[in-house]
Amino acid sequence: MIVVAIDGPSGVGKSTVGKALAASLGIPYLDTGAMYRAIGLLARRNGVPLPIADPDRVGKLSETAEVRVTGTGGNVRTLLDGEDVSEEIRQPEVSLYASAVAAIPQVRRRLAAQQRELALAGGGVLEGRDIGTKVIPEATAKFFLTARPEIRARRRFEELIRKGTPQDLASVQTEMEARDQADSTRADSPLACDETYQVVDTSDLGPEQVAEQLRGWIVARLSVDLQRPDV
Repeated sequence: MIVVAIDGPSGVGKSTVGKALAASLGIPYLDTGAMYRAIGLLARRNGVPLPIADPDRVGKLSETAEVRVTGTGGNVRTLLDGEDVSEEIRQPEVSLYASAVAAIPQVRRRLAAQQRELALAGGGVLEGRDIGTKVIPEATAKFFLTARPEIRARRRFEELIRKGTPQDLASVQTEMEARDQADSTRADSPLACDETYQVVDTSDLGPEQVAEQLRGWIVARLSVDLQRPDV
């Protein structure tokens, strides 16, 4: 069974690379970030303002919410209490909520336990900010993706245009810097990289190139010839 952890800040291509790598390896793609976004969306819908002054309230909301990630490849869907919220959770405001709820220990414990159970049951590629440090520290392979700040902001800017929710580039970069600060300084499971990771700079590489690099490293580490699945 293969479990791959991909960590890193926003805008480095974790989701796109993770989906491509999972398809290449023939294993599930488990979008853990989408799960936090779903809880962030739930908090927003319930009128919880930012910054979050009542984390216990959000923790209780998470305890009664059903969050599921289904599908593979390019057809991964996120369900919140049975509702498909795959598009809504990608809104810029929800990104800030995702970072805020991810700092709440009660939320992290609930979602991390679900993520670990899914990964250990059937393997998979998981991407986020603490997959290799907290959720699955014994993962088969652990990668930390980085990219130059201006590249990350440009990628997010172009993604929002494609989704029909454009923002100006300066606002995108400001929001990204705020999320980086929140993710790196939270008390519970902050974004971090240690010597157990392979660090990959994606600034000048396309997602398929990055996925191929990661696949090659996994094949070399396992000393096996992984057959490409029919996709």
